[in-house]
Amino acid sequence: MTPRISVVIPACNEGETIVPCLDRIFAPLTLPCEVLVVYDDPADTTVPYLEKFARDEPRLRPSLNEYGPGPARAIRWGIDHARAPVAVVTMADGSDDAEQIEELTKLVERGVVVAAASRYMSGGQQIGGPIVKTSMSRLAGLSLYWLARVGTRDATNSFKAYSTDFVRQVGVESDAGFEIGIELVAKARRLRLSVAELPTIWQERGGGQSNFKIMRWLPRYLRWYRFAFGPRLTPTQLAEKKRASPP
Repeated sequence: MTPRISVVIPACNEGETIVPCLDRIFAPLTLPCEVLVVYDDPADTTVPYLEKFARDEPRLRPSLNEYGPGPARAIRWGIDHARAPVAVVTMADGSDDAEQIEELTKLVERGVVVAAASRYMSGGQQIGGPIVKTSMSRLAGLSLYWLARVGTRDATNSFKAYSTDFVRQVGVESDAGFEIGIELVAKARRLRLSVAELPTIWQERGGGQSNFKIMRWLPRYLRWYRFAFGPRLTPTQLAEKKRASPP
């Protein structure tokens, strides 16, 4: 059966903590789906647990990222290899609310190209997390919503659903961290395509170590933040800008 949802999870040395995360993801899923957990290295500590889990769960697809290291490339690999028309990106640390995967999917099925889980709209909340990272994310999200009219108050949140046709049309230029989320929101805005959001409660991971590198990835976030404020583009103009941008 062709899945309606491809859940894409970048993972890096999560070890046994991936098991409760997968349990929470699969438990509420009722629509036909596949779950791609994408890792960079065959020696990743997540792999043995994925292989064991997959023996009892045929919807799980442990996947080796062949695009190069880093979460952005892992997410791009997952979306490129998704079999469903909707790809939902969520994290391996269990911080996202898996109960909302199908809600986000249905928003895309109704016609938006990006459906964002928003911590910063009414009904949303963030529990825990570094204060500097949280403050910068909130400022970026709210300013993009009110000033650039991007359609979501939480453009930086990685927990989003995408039309896979849209992602393959506009392409992904992010090559390092989790800036892919803001990149695709910015591109949707420049093309004047619909973005929607629903409130979510994000909770800081309970175990393991975060792989988020805020200072290293900040310039990449700023690039796409600025890009969101430009005038309307056609798909052809967007492709030309992509070809003209430095590698």
